[in-house]
Amino acid sequence: ILRLSGLYLILDPSVAGSRSLTDLIQAALDAGVRLFQLRMKTLETRKVYEMAAALCPLVQKGGGTFIVNDRCDVAAVVGADGAHLGQEDLPLVDARAILGPGKLIGISTHNLAQATEAEAGGADYIGFGPIFPTATKENPDPVVGLAGLREVRAKVRIPIVAIGGINAGNIGEVKSTGADCCAVVSAVLSAPDPAKAIKGLLKAIEG
Repeated sequence: ILRLSGLYLILDPSVAGSRSLTDLIQAALDAGVRLFQLRMKTLETRKVYEMAAALCPLVQKGGGTFIVNDRCDVAAVVGADGAHLGQEDLPLVDARAILGPGKLIGISTHNLAQATEAEAGGADYIGFGPIFPTATKENPDPVVGLAGLREVRAKVRIPIVAIGGINAGNIGEVKSTGADCCAVVSAVLSAPDPAKAIKGLLKAIEG
């Protein structure tokens, strides 16, 4: 079974603003982050491809795992380690056909039924949330809370990446539910000092 742990950094240019994703990746790798996902919801394929092609080698050279959100085609072409799919994206079986057996496929889930379906369908891990209210999604799903996360942890054996409104103040509680990994977006990308923010989050996880 796949082992995921620590922090899962989601790289979203719309949240990072004028900050360089290259610099953010370097700071995160230096601090010990090994899981990265490129999320570019609203941009055309060519833009996503160019960004993924630039960032993927940087992450992999630093010993990290690079996942592309939504776009199996881009993930396959740039040699990413896998793709992360939402409930409205390609079915898992078709994504697997594009990416092949050796790549990671994660599925975003928002309730127990979706979580168990993703596991049964062969997902390598699930994203589960939003655990807390979040501002990085335009139409967020209903908040599931720590209780929802505990319920899913009791039923699902594959790794769970908790997501949604996670920050240094609550990441310890999230970890205590048995989530394997915590995904963050604005807690790092919008922080005054991203490198310091990453260190604080990692310290709180290990807490």
